[in-house]
Amino acid sequence: VQLVESGGGSVQTGGSLRLSCTTSGDAASMYCLGWFRQAPGKEREGVAAVNKYDRCTTYADFVEDRFTISNYNGKDSLHLEMNNLKPEDTAMYYCAAGFDGGDWKKIRPADYHYSGQGTQVTVS
Repeated sequence: VQLVESGGGSVQTGGSLRLSCTTSGDAASMYCLGWFRQAPGKEREGVAAVNKYDRCTTYADFVEDRFTISNYNGKDSLHLEMNNLKPEDTAMYYCAAGFDGGDWKKIRPADYHYSGQGTQVTVS
């Protein structure tokens, strides 16, 4: 399984970014995909996840309707549209696959086997 993130950058408070993740490999590992982030000195935390079987999405509370996760038609790409960005959103963002079971709506990093190298988001 390979995951490659892109789309990060530097924006001002209130700005927008669209992150993308290209996936390849074992399709069975792709039924539940997630976005996570990690700020310097902090633990990795879940941002959003999509369950392709149920066609459902879930978000961390701090998202507050600002972000949208999408996986169009179950294709190989995963996106995270981020609007109204805040300085506290500054972090390295990772996409993840290989969900290992449990409650996918809790978006726990430990529940995913694979992640990419990340893309940096900086909000000032």
